[in-house]
Amino acid sequence: MNGLSEIYTELIAEESRNPENRRHLLHPTCCEKGHNPSCGDEITLELEVQDGRIADASFTGNGCAISQASASLMINLIKGQSVEKAGSLIALFQRMIKGEVTDVGELEELEDAAALQSISHMPARVKCALLSWRTLEKALDKPGRG
Repeated sequence: MNGLSEIYTELIAEESRNPENRRHLLHPTCCEKGHNPSCGDEITLELEVQDGRIADASFTGNGCAISQASASLMINLIKGQSVEKAGSLIALFQRMIKGEVTDVGELEELEDAAALQSISHMPARVKCALLSWRTLEKALDKPGRG
């Protein structure tokens, strides 16, 4: 494993245990459950959307390090963003995980979540990395989300 891969692996391990985003919100405007039937990972994503902006976000649930790290990294990225910006980040992340976007410059927008790019080479783990992002997409598509 090269040095960069080790840093990414460490980031995923660290973020999967980070308690900062693993909590319940006091006043969520939207809750969405996500489940990966192929491995049993599950999350509940809570959002507080105000005036078209994600004021706060959190998650609870159980799963592998990749699914939990992905959820936490996603929340770090979307907090404070407009719903539209969150939508474009979802699309970019999904394209990265599917191996469609590999340009480092393009992926800078994903900040630390770009560390999950190597998952695109592990087909069995792609659904783990996408769970929280797909759950967010469903939540943002709901009418009256906040």
